[in-house]
Amino acid sequence: MQIDTARLRLDALRPQDAQALFDYRANPQVARYQGWRPASIAEAGDFIACQADASLARPDSWFQRAIRLREDGRLIGDAGIHMPGDADGSVEVGISIAPVCQGRGYAGEALRALFDLLFVTLGRHRIHASVDPRNVASMALLRSLGMRQEAHFRESLRLHGVWVDDVVFAMLAREWPSHRA
Repeated sequence: MQIDTARLRLDALRPQDAQALFDYRANPQVARYQGWRPASIAEAGDFIACQADASLARPDSWFQRAIRLREDGRLIGDAGIHMPGDADGSVEVGISIAPVCQGRGYAGEALRALFDLLFVTLGRHRIHASVDPRNVASMALLRSLGMRQEAHFRESLRLHGVWVDDVVFAMLAREWPSHRA
């Protein structure tokens, strides 16, 4: 699956992406809000290798896509889609952008493309995202896409040895057309 937007290309992670993936995923600014932080370039490479067989058709799995600049193919982030076991229900999404590329609208552009894929092409009913409330920028991004906050769970996740809150945002397929532009 490849998706092109005005400035981005979402496609498969490649073995040669291991260094770039490690560089931003291991960065403390990114890692503090992520459940997975590679300990080495080799671990980032192993993650990429595991994604080679990933598929949106495989229930209860994460399907990770590279986010690249269209102009030069450089990896600037990744987006994950978690497809639960049911065929047409809720889908979870997540996104990571390298700190040097944050604040330029890339995350919103990538998520809009994924929402179109999930709602319009695949006919999914609901998309949700889970975010640490300390990640103010991500919460603002989700709101800007038209997602609503549905829950705030206090100290419900143990992340990097610390209990953290979890805020859940969601949107229904019927709500997407009014937020699409």
